Amino acid sequence: MKEKYFNINEYGSSIRCKMYLNDIKSVKRAVICGHGFGGHKDNKAAERFADYILKKHKDTAVITFNAPCHGDDVKKKLTLDDCDTYIKAVTEYSAKQFRTDELYGYATSFGGYLFLRYISDNASPFKKLALRCPAVNMYDVLSQRIMSPAEQKALSRNKPILVGFDRKIKVTQAFLDELKAADITQRDFTRLADDILILHGTKDEVVPFDSSKAFAEKNSIRFIPVENADHRFKNPLTMDAAIKEIEEFFGI
Repeated sequence: MKEKYFNINEYGSSIRCKMYLNDIKSVKRAVICGHGFGGHKDNKAAERFADYILKKHKDTAVITFNAPCHGDDVKKKLTLDDCDTYIKAVTEYSAKQFRTDELYGYATSFGGYLFLRYISDNASPFKKLALRCPAVNMYDVLSQRIMSPAEQKALSRNKPILVGFDRKIKVTQAFLDELKAADITQRDFTRLADDILILHGTKDEVVPFDSSKAFAEKNSIRFIPVENADHRFKNPLTMDAAIKEIEEFFGI
């Protein structure tokens, strides 16, 4: 498996990307990966996914990218519009680079929220979309699960705060207000349901299992509970089981 770093310079942005593939000339399809809040393009979950998929499917590429303000991205202000722009640019690049309309999406947590919001507002670029522990209620997850009480208090006083995991992300009250207004749990995804799969760990400590399950049931989306898996699927056995389910769902 080869790894390649590159930038996509479109729409006034420079998007830092990473590609996993065997031979660029043989690529017939691409899987676009979205990471969680505070994550980045070099996340181990995407690398493990790519390693599994590319061993069996030589004609596939896996592409990861930094969301705005994440990893080594240069933006300083996080907005949902910029997140949309990045998804648009990466999917357009992939389709053009490999001359294919066979694009698939795989996203986790915050990335799952962003991909769902994108396909709700735009024509979906994905044949199939697999989501692991998607933060469908991202406003609640960020404000109540990720932020501390002290950080919530500071934000209420209009003081930007730094929150996150691998990299601390500057969060403003304006961004929190954006998330609250863009509540995807109130949107109808039933027209897209056949092309979406959700997997969620029963012991997720960040994104409530019940919220994800309720979202899937409301929209007739296939939902797979993964027993004893935490938010990051740290147990390799649960991660590999999830990847296998995603591979079968994609039908590649």
